Parts: sequence; C-alpha cells; structure tokens
Amino acid sequence: MKRTLVIGDIHGGFRALKQVLERADVTENDKLIFLGDYVDGWSESSQISQFLIELSKKQECVFIKGNHDAWAEDWLSLGTDPDVWLLNGGQSTVDSYSDYSLEVLEIHLKFFQKMKNYYVDQENRLFIHAGYSSMHGPEKEVYTSNYRWDRTLWETAVAMDKKLEKNSNLYPKRLLLYKEIFIGHTPTLHLGIQTPVNKANIWNLDTGAAFTGALSIMNIDTKQFWQSDPLPSLYPNEKGRNNYNVKLK
Repeated sequence: MKRTLVIGDIHGGFRALKQVLERADVTENDKLIFLGDYVDGWSESSQISQFLIELSKKQECVFIKGNHDAWAEDWLSLGTDPDVWLLNGGQSTVDSYSDYSLEVLEIHLKFFQKMKNYYVDQENRLFIHAGYSSMHGPEKEVYTSNYRWDRTLWETAVAMDKKLEKNSNLYPKRLLLYKEIFIGHTPTLHLGIQTPVNKANIWNLDTGAAFTGALSIMNIDTKQFWQSDPLPSLYPNEKGRNNYNVKLK
C-alpha cells in the first residue's frame, strides 16, 4: 500500500535522515513530502542535497523550500553570504561544499530553484514550511517570504482554545481553508515537546533537529511517526545550531 510521508526540518543532519527513512521502512512506493530547511546546522548539508536529488529519480518526492534553503540558493546563485545566514548555520553549509565542482554546484542550484513554496494535495491538505498571513490562503499572499518565515499561523493555532469548533465564528478563517496543514520552521521544543505536535488542524513536524531534538517523519493518514536519535548523539563532535548564540531564525 502506498503511503504519503512528511518529513520535518533536517538542517544538515544526513545521519538522522537515513535513520528515519530506515525506521519508517520507506520504499520506492512511498510518496515523500519534505517541509524544507534541508541545510544549515550539522555538517552534511551538501550530502543531503545530493542524496535527495538521487532519491527523486527513484520515487515521488515533493520538496518545499525553507528559509535556510532560500539563503543557500542565494549563495549558490549569487555568491551572497550575509552574516545573519552564516551565524545561523550557513557556515556549515558553505564548508560542506568546499570540495564540489562547478558542475555539481550548478546541479544543486537547480535543485534549490525547483523547490515549491507550498503544496496542496488532492484531499486539500496544505504542506508549507512556515505559514501565510493572507485570509485567502498562500496563493493570495502579498509577501512570498511569509511561506518561509511566518510564525503567526502556528502561534494562532497554539493560542486557540482546544474546545473551539470549526463552525464557531471565532475559528480563524485562515485555518478553515484546508483540511489539514503540515508545517516546520518553529521547533516544537519551544513548547517543551520533542515529538510532532497537533494544534487545531495544524501538524508541526519541526522537532528540533537543528538543536537538541530529533528528526521526524510521519504518515499523514494514520499519524504514525518515527524519529531519529537526537542529533547531538549522531554528531557528538559538533554543535549544530546550538553553536550560535543568536536569536532563532
């Protein structure tokens, strides 16, 4: 039976990605939806990009673009490396590409350029890295950067009364647009939770792999999920994004 599996923010943790794919018994029959932020943090960002490029040749994959991916794309395309990116994990990405040929760099650039801002499946489930602010949905978003940066969608869901029904006049109109919404971007660690979190009709799959948490993969139909080991245990000689004493981006 074909499954659709959604994967949270990876942040250079290739070892964790391989673990969750193995623990979920992923086969070429499964559809994989990645929520973005493949790079920046642990030391294997370029290896992840190469792996995903090859993986997409074997099975159906959807790649959503995260804010860190947009930074990496700008660097690969324009050579821009703003301090805010380098200090938030970008330096590890730059370092991971040190031995790559220009030909391979061009292939990876095209991979980033082809990533989707968001994806809606046949059952009206939305997959997006961060969120959107428009009451009419992401297709009406004025600032496309919100796809990768917005936290208000998740904050709204977290702040809601758990008993609020969808037919209530107080139910946020943005949430009524979709059957379910799957996001990353804001670590569930902020809520003191290390597993995927459901608030209203939103599922947050960013379980803090960039920091002290694990990487998560979930069956979107059954909500069964699998996790890697905590990333610091997979990269004991590294600090990931824990190395950066800056505001979370």
